[in-house]
Amino acid sequence: MGKKITQKPRGTKDIWGEDQKYFKYVQNVFETVAEEAGFGKIETPAFEDTKLFERGVGKETDVGKEMYTFKDKSGNSLTLRPEGTAPVVRAYLENGMQSQPQPVNLYYFSNFFRYERPQAGRYREFWQLGLEVIGDKSPLVDANIIATVSRIYKKLNIKNISIQINSMGCAICRPKYIKILKKYYSGNLNKLCPDCKKRYKTNPLRLLDCKNEKCVVLQAEAPQLINNLCSACHDHFKTVLEYIDELEINYDLNPKIVRGLDYYTGTVFEVWNEKDGAQSSLGGGGRYDGLVELLGGSKTPAVGFGGGVERTMEEMEREGVEFVEKKNVNIFVAQLGSKARKKCFKLLNDLLDAGIGAEARFDKGGIGEQLKVASKLGVEYTLLIGQREAFDGTVIIKDMASGNQEVFPYEKVVKVMTKRLNKPE
Repeated sequence: MGKKITQKPRGTKDIWGEDQKYFKYVQNVFETVAEEAGFGKIETPAFEDTKLFERGVGKETDVGKEMYTFKDKSGNSLTLRPEGTAPVVRAYLENGMQSQPQPVNLYYFSNFFRYERPQAGRYREFWQLGLEVIGDKSPLVDANIIATVSRIYKKLNIKNISIQINSMGCAICRPKYIKILKKYYSGNLNKLCPDCKKRYKTNPLRLLDCKNEKCVVLQAEAPQLINNLCSACHDHFKTVLEYIDELEINYDLNPKIVRGLDYYTGTVFEVWNEKDGAQSSLGGGGRYDGLVELLGGSKTPAVGFGGGVERTMEEMEREGVEFVEKKNVNIFVAQLGSKARKKCFKLLNDLLDAGIGAEARFDKGGIGEQLKVASKLGVEYTLLIGQREAFDGTVIIKDMASGNQEVFPYEKVVKVMTKRLNKPE
């Protein structure tokens, strides 16, 4: 009886094979769109001082309750990052980015950690793509980040999405609204689910996005925040919508969009699958004008977005999205005989040094067996070195599509392949 295999922890996932193809494609598209829109990449540590998230995210939020927190050998309380915005703001302050020309546009593609019940599209270690714009209060920035997000999903060929948008108001109008909201719910507390009974005291806005059937019924008649905005929030939100209309982006005004973190203020939005709605939200974001100040900086406006990579991959698979995978390996090098194997090994590394993707299988004996591997890899060319080629210093270049074969001197092959593959010399 064999030894028991140690398995991955519950709520985690190995990303390999077909999943890795989708993963790489999502990352490549996202990073290309982000950089074309003027965003620069940032990578923050996988763990931070626990106080960062207690202050920035909030202890009583769902995220705050799901954090992986531990003490290191020095007794310091550390937390695996549960979300991306607070660490980016910490980096903005700690690295003196406030002295750079504003706004500072940053993006990330990173893994995060939350202790929640694993289910479809939800993992305890998960990947997110994120955008953050820090240092500009203009409503055009809100509209522009929504436009960038919309562009990302269009480039991924995901068809059935809509932007769900709302405003959460500010420190002036939101407290007044919360009083109105609590008054509405005060006579219906016995009808709320256990979680919402707690939220009524700790985070009343979350009453609006509970998915429990009884709570959904109560939400239908609840007063809407959008009808209780102060004039400044009203004008800001109105301008955001005007600019989104100008771009003809598909969106819905949705009073239930309140987001789950304490730092949000003003414009908030989510990306939904039109068929399944909130049950298959691909991501969300909004303004967090108070977070920089909360974490020790001066008052600084900001807006951001975070999207779930696994959920995006699953949506692409469900919709049958097809894409052309960028091939990094264009050449297979085949050999026959010990002398040819040495030449093949040298040629393989010469190609790689020249920036040309190439592979070989030194464990395969016959040329026919190696050509089968080359065909399976889908390479454009196979370079063959047999006993005769090894003796006279030549290489056979085989075009895998046409089957045509040409013979070239060994020392010219890398230059020939560089030209044929349009690689910079």
